[in-house]
Amino acid sequence: MRFMHENDLPAQPAPEVSALAVNVVIPVELRWIDTRRSQDFEMQTLNIRLLPDGTLATKAYGRPVAGGRGGYTPFTVPDRPELHALIAAAADRAGQLWSTRTQQ
Repeated sequence: MRFMHENDLPAQPAPEVSALAVNVVIPVELRWIDTRRSQDFEMQTLNIRLLPDGTLATKAYGRPVAGGRGGYTPFTVPDRPELHALIAAAADRAGQLWSTRTQQ
């Protein structure tokens, strides 16, 4: 599949991008347990969104500690410096990947 380059398109207003998102695996040493409806979840993934105003919004997702499948339920990310560093590094890496994407 070949994507059209922006120079191939007729002049139009810039598309309104509502958010960019990236999913990041939480390293084992940074994971934590959170509880929802009396069930413990180990947080394993962060979903980081870059909002139109340039700020980041982050939610954590995990799996039930007892095993089985849990619902895809977001959890608040604790205010910990090492998690802030992971979020910043992931956002920077995502920006690098976006900027070097190739047209196919």
